[in-house]
Amino acid sequence: MSDQAKFQKMLEVLLLLDCQYGRTITELSERFEISPRTVYRYLDTFKQVGFVIENTNGYFKIDKENTTVQEISHLLHFSEEEAFILSKAIHSIEDTDEFKSKLVKKLYSLYDFDRVIHAISKKEESENIYTLLQGIKQQKQVVLQSYKSGNSKNIRDRIVEPIDFTVNYTGVWCYDIEDGVNKVFKASRIKHVQLLESFYNYKPKHKKGIIDIFRMQSFEPSAIILELSLVAYNLIIEEYPLSEKYISKVTDNLYRLECEVGNFLGVGRFVLGLPGEIKIIASEAFKQYVLERHQLFNK
Repeated sequence: MSDQAKFQKMLEVLLLLDCQYGRTITELSERFEISPRTVYRYLDTFKQVGFVIENTNGYFKIDKENTTVQEISHLLHFSEEEAFILSKAIHSIEDTDEFKSKLVKKLYSLYDFDRVIHAISKKEESENIYTLLQGIKQQKQVVLQSYKSGNSKNIRDRIVEPIDFTVNYTGVWCYDIEDGVNKVFKASRIKHVQLLESFYNYKPKHKKGIIDIFRMQSFEPSAIILELSLVAYNLIIEEYPLSEKYISKVTDNLYRLECEVGNFLGVGRFVLGLPGEIKIIASEAFKQYVLERHQLFNK
């Protein structure tokens, strides 16, 4: 590793230590793909240049009460004004825009989530997302209080083990303890999140699926190929911006979409809403799905 690469990695570790709850040696070692011994060496280096590193039950973080460190830590934080401007800028981008997703990921890689959470999430959801993040960090179970389910059509508490966030933190992959399955819970449907003292009990069963361009989730995606008219092309780009990366131009009036979908519900709704504008090339299963839905609608 070059000196520049080593310095960059040390800086990234330092940034991650500027947090509220601290990081374990194992977490830092795995995240940056370095040995625990190297992590300890980095900590010693930070101490030698003036940082005070707290160790609370194996969780290490920068002591911000130290005067010297406090001055340095100002460089690692957004001011209230900066956070407000950043929030307005990010929220001016559509939630489905891939640029927004990339921007959020870059911010998260440079700054601890605790410092940018209010800028990258909606104000009414930021506290819940923060609590979910703590559940993921500490590997603890949480209660999604008064969750509004779109499937069961009811509102009730759900005890889950949070795994990871979806694109732009609009949802969270969780292991649902009651149902015994992994699924996505929408952030906007959660009234409040309560962090429990109980740790993960089903971690071997944790699994993340995919969220397709039509915003459908699945653990077993299906490949489809569609030919789109200019009308269909314009509409899919407007309604589902992430689809653009999977579309190739055939002629000025004909486009080809090749991608994987979580299920046929989202893409089926789009195809059935544009009769005569889309030709299904693959798969046969999707052709049969659309045919059955078409017949059902025309009964």
